[in-house]
Amino acid sequence: MIKNLASLLLPRFLRFRKEAFLLWKAFWSPGTPLYLKFATVAAAAYLVWPVDLITDFIPVLGWIDDLILVPLIVSWIVSRLPVTAPVRARRDGPIIDGTARRV
Repeated sequence: MIKNLASLLLPRFLRFRKEAFLLWKAFWSPGTPLYLKFATVAAAAYLVWPVDLITDFIPVLGWIDDLILVPLIVSWIVSRLPVTAPVRARRDGPIIDGTARRV
């Protein structure tokens, strides 16, 4: 059972890590729309803001909503990034255009 759960969560965690990196680079790109930048800031603020849907004072439930909602929000934002405005990973590095994301 635990092995099954780990096999489900590991790919999602790795995808979230790639999406978070892409979102970080897209935030600093001038080609990213302003509403997506605002949504990125709102997603980050949701993690540190003391008012959640379920407060963090409830030991497990308070963390579960953060573990579920934030990756969903990040995936939603990444799915709306414009593919026509690629984001450079480094100054002379490869171009990240968001094609690795799932729709």
